[in-house]
Amino acid sequence: MTATREMLRTHPGLGAIDQEALAACIDACFECAQTCTSCADACLAEDMVAGLRDCIRLNLDCADVCNATGSVLSRATTDVATVRALVEACRTSCRACGDECGRHADMHEHCKVCAESCRRCEDACDKLLATLT
Repeated sequence: MTATREMLRTHPGLGAIDQEALAACIDACFECAQTCTSCADACLAEDMVAGLRDCIRLNLDCADVCNATGSVLSRATTDVATVRALVEACRTSCRACGDECGRHADMHEHCKVCAESCRRCEDACDKLLATLT
């Protein structure tokens, strides 16, 4: 059991939310934030950095959105509308970043890794959204 799952299991105020979908989304958000931050840094180290400007910006935006989403989801927030909007924004940001990194994946391995992480987070957001009422 991951620390995320253990914390959710022991939290007395979570209510009826699907804890497995929630834990998977939290973990995916924080993983994606780290991966996007690292990918942006790797892009900055590339010789042809000018061609990666959009990728870097989307990486940094996605990292910030994923960090915020993971943090809010880690609390027992009861405002489902806010949670839904935030998770939808995270899914949108992950899709955009994943698409952009995917365009560079053949040339830059770090972009391939990042695109895969973005796809996992997008999927985790979809699964959590399906459980929210």
